[in-house]
Amino acid sequence: MASAPVEASLQTPTESRRGDWALLGGFAFLLFLAHMLVSGRYGYFVDELYYLACSQHLDWGYVDQAPLIAVITWFVRKTLGDSLTALHFFPAVAAALKVVLTGLIARELGARRFGMALACVSVMVAPFWLGMDSLLTMNAFEPCFWMACALIALKIFNGASPKLWLLFGSVAGLGLENKHSTLIFGFGLFVGMLLTRQRKQFAGPWIWLGGVLAFLIFLPNLLWEAHRGFPTAELLRNVQASGRNTELGPLTFMAVQVLILNPLAAPVWIAGLVELLRDREGRGWRVLGVCYVVVMVVMLTMHGRLYYPVPAYPMLFAAGGVAFERWFGQWQSGRWLKPAYVTLIAIAGLILAPAAYFPMLNVDQYIAYSRFLHIQPPRIENHRMGPLPQLYADQFGWKEMAQVVADAYHKLPPDEQKSCAIFGQNYGQAGAMDFFGAKMGLPPAISGHQSYFYWGPRGYSGECMIVLDDTPGRLSELYRDVENVGTVYHPLSMPYQHFDVYLCRGAKFGTLEKVWPQLKRWN
Repeated sequence: MASAPVEASLQTPTESRRGDWALLGGFAFLLFLAHMLVSGRYGYFVDELYYLACSQHLDWGYVDQAPLIAVITWFVRKTLGDSLTALHFFPAVAAALKVVLTGLIARELGARRFGMALACVSVMVAPFWLGMDSLLTMNAFEPCFWMACALIALKIFNGASPKLWLLFGSVAGLGLENKHSTLIFGFGLFVGMLLTRQRKQFAGPWIWLGGVLAFLIFLPNLLWEAHRGFPTAELLRNVQASGRNTELGPLTFMAVQVLILNPLAAPVWIAGLVELLRDREGRGWRVLGVCYVVVMVVMLTMHGRLYYPVPAYPMLFAAGGVAFERWFGQWQSGRWLKPAYVTLIAIAGLILAPAAYFPMLNVDQYIAYSRFLHIQPPRIENHRMGPLPQLYADQFGWKEMAQVVADAYHKLPPDEQKSCAIFGQNYGQAGAMDFFGAKMGLPPAISGHQSYFYWGPRGYSGECMIVLDDTPGRLSELYRDVENVGTVYHPLSMPYQHFDVYLCRGAKFGTLEKVWPQLKRWN
C-alpha cells in the first residue's frame, strides 16, 4: 500500500487544486451557514442603526467612518431589505471569504491540505471573528481587504506578474474606503519591503502605478475630509482625550490578543510569525512578518483598541499551518496529533465564542454560561455594565425607546406634531428613532452627535422638542416649559440607555439653526 506522501505526490496539479478548493469551499460554506443560523437571534446593534441612517445620507465620508459601509448598507436595503438576517448576510459572506483567503495564503506559502485546514479552522473558530462577523460593521470586511493585499503581494514575490500591483492598488483603495486603518497595514507592507530584498519591487513601475490607483480610489474620501477640516482626526483626538476607551499596557494588550483569538490556537499564529520572519528560502515572506510587527507597534503607540491589529492575523495563522505541517510530518505520532490538535482548537473556540459576542446562546443561556465559566469579554469602553456585556446589551431596548417617544409624540395636537423635533443625544438614539420610529409614524430625528451634526436641524425651529436623555435643570435653562413624558428602560440594555424623555416648549435660545454649531458632539 502506498504511503500518504506518495499518494499525494502522484496527484496531478489540477486534482490537487480541485481538492484544495473543495476543502476551502466546504469550510467557507460551513462558517457562512453558522452565521446565518444565528443572524436574527438578538436585536439591531447600535452601530447598525447608525449605518442604516447613513445609508439614507450617502456621501463620500462621515465623521467617524469611511463611506463604504454606508454604501453596503444602502445596497442591502435595496436588494435584501432591512431585516436582521438581511443586514447580516454580507458580514457572513465576508467571514467565509476570510477563510478562503487564509487557505490561499497558506497554499501560497507552501502548505498542503493539513496546513491549510489548520489555518482555516483556527480562523473559523477564533472567538473575536465569530462575534464580529455576526454584526454589520466595517470590522467584518477589514480582514478581507488586508488579506487580499497580502495574498497578491505574496504571489508577486513568488514570481507572478508585477502588473498584479494594479490589482493590489484597487483592493487597497477599496480597503481605505472601508476603514482608514488600511493605511497602517499598507505602511507595514512598505516597511517590510524596504527592510528586505523585496525592496527591488520599487525599481519597477507597476508598484508605483498601483499606489497611484489606490490613491485615486481613496481620493474622494480624502477630499471630503480636507474640505471639512479632517473631522475624523478631530474625533479621534476627542476620544483619546475623553478616556472613553480602555487602555492596556503592552503585555496585557498581547495577552488579550491570545484570548480573543483562542488560546489553544496561539501557538499556530506565534509559530507563523516566526516562520514569516525567518523566511528560510528568502522568498519575501519576511515582508508579512515585518508588516505585522509594524502594525502592532503602531497600535500600541497609538493606544488603539484591543481588536485593531486583529485583521493581520490570518496571514500568521496561514504561515503557522506551514510550520505545524512540517513539524507533525517529522513525528511518528503526527498522524493522530493532526486531527487531535485541530479538534481541540475547534472545541476551545466554540466554548469561548459566546463570550466574544457570537450569539449561539439565547440571553438566559448566555447569563448562565458566563456565571458558570466566570468568563466575560474584554472591555472595550469604560462604561457601567448591566447583566450583559456591552456589544450584547447594545442590541436591546431600541424599539422600546422609540415606543416611549411615539406615545408622547402622538399625544400632541396635529399642528404641534408638525413642528416638534425629536432630539437624540447620540447616534444610537437618533438612529433607533429613524429606523423604528419611522414605522411608528415619527419624523426623522436630529442630533449633534457624529455625522448627525452635518445633517442639521432638518428645518425645525426648536420651539417644540422631545428630548431624550437630559436633565430637567439644564432643559429649564433652555425652555420655558419642560415636562417629563416617559422613561426608557430595558432590563438587558446598557445602564446609560436608561433615562427620562422630556417634552420641551417655548425655546429661550432663539432658533435651532442659530445654536446648532454649539450642539456638535464628536466623541
